[in-house]
Amino acid sequence: MVSPNPPPAEALENAASIATPASAGQSPRNWLEGLDNPYFQAGFGLMGVGVVLGGLRKFAGFADVFLRRRLLVQVEINNKDRAYPWFLAWMAQQSQKNQSFGRGLGLISRSHRLSVETTVEQLHNGSSSVFFNLVAGTGMHWFKYHGIWMQVVRERDTHSMQMMSGAPWETVTLTTLSRDRDIFPRLLAEARDLALKDQEGKLVIQTPWGTEWRPFGLPRRKRPLHSVVLDNGIAASIESDVKSFLQRRQWYVDRGIPYRRGYLFHGPPGSGKSSYIQALAGSLNYNLCLLNLSERGLGDDKLTYLLSTVPERSFVLIEDVDAAFNKRVQTSEDGYQSSVTFSGFLNALDGVASGEERIVFLTTNHIDRLDPALIRPGRVDFTQYIGDAMPSQARKLFERFYIAESDGPSSTNFGQDIYDIIEEGITRDKRISMAALQGLFIRNNDAEDALEACRKML
Repeated sequence: MVSPNPPPAEALENAASIATPASAGQSPRNWLEGLDNPYFQAGFGLMGVGVVLGGLRKFAGFADVFLRRRLLVQVEINNKDRAYPWFLAWMAQQSQKNQSFGRGLGLISRSHRLSVETTVEQLHNGSSSVFFNLVAGTGMHWFKYHGIWMQVVRERDTHSMQMMSGAPWETVTLTTLSRDRDIFPRLLAEARDLALKDQEGKLVIQTPWGTEWRPFGLPRRKRPLHSVVLDNGIAASIESDVKSFLQRRQWYVDRGIPYRRGYLFHGPPGSGKSSYIQALAGSLNYNLCLLNLSERGLGDDKLTYLLSTVPERSFVLIEDVDAAFNKRVQTSEDGYQSSVTFSGFLNALDGVASGEERIVFLTTNHIDRLDPALIRPGRVDFTQYIGDAMPSQARKLFERFYIAESDGPSSTNFGQDIYDIIEEGITRDKRISMAALQGLFIRNNDAEDALEACRKML
């Protein structure tokens, strides 16, 4: 008969037998010997290798971040910055020099991916010139500048488009050792000087590109102011007024008057309105911003923004403003109606959001078609009529073409002859534009032939 309350020793023995599985009936010594199993050791070794590799990977990432922060320096230039095209053009020119003249120029480049930038320049005679520039393409490039190696990475994000212009977002990142960080200002200054050197002594014409002003074609040679012959006193009056305005900035500020001025030149086609504005900009070392109110996609907000962000030292030229609006609704020759409204145009000229330090030139062939609200003071401060050729104008232009090249005794009389021809034509209500007169002089190399052709025209 088994006792219902076994002694403590038996209870412990029975409990140990119940807790120990049948397969674990081995002694502790046999269990430790299981660690010597090659399969177990292989698994444990692989796990250890994985842990070590993971640690090394984390250490390498940490070391990379540490080295980049401590030993490297980066400069990022995006395509919204003016230095972006300067740097690309500088890099392209240095690469071309390096290939042509050897490696003694302080720069060795490693650029195997190039991009083509095409520039079209419209000439006055209606033709155009096309120029191709090879610049660094997207990807990684290496170059050595004055003994310092740099990495250049050009990236393009097609998913991030710039507002209004639709152009993709681009960046150029320059990387070098932190100790050589002083080379960046030197490099960028050289790129800037190279870009400005191409514009030195030339007129830069800019047009809207989205919400930005960008150069249109290559810089043009400045036209001498005296090459545009206007009637007596007109050119001097306009030039004097513009110079006076430029010198009275503080005067406007002290009196709380917006520092901007508007000019309106009206008269028949070919009288020299636009030519004089271009020559005046060149003589004052100003650039010219052309604005076409009939441009598709141009709206009130965009127009206001463009007139508020005109580049420094620039004139704004809006030609044929009479053709832009028909009964205060803007239309083009093909009947297209732009989103620019007449009220939006007026507000852009002198509204609350309009910019300051701005000079706007308007031209028209028919001033009677302009709304009085457009030409009131504050929007148009100086109005000047520039008409067809007057006798004195024709004489000055004639003498510049022929008198300086003529040696005969009658050469001094030619100027008076053209004066009399133009004056007689005016009495018979027959006029000729300065553009037509200039074209006539260009076609006739001989002074007498030019006089005879002028008589036939009048």
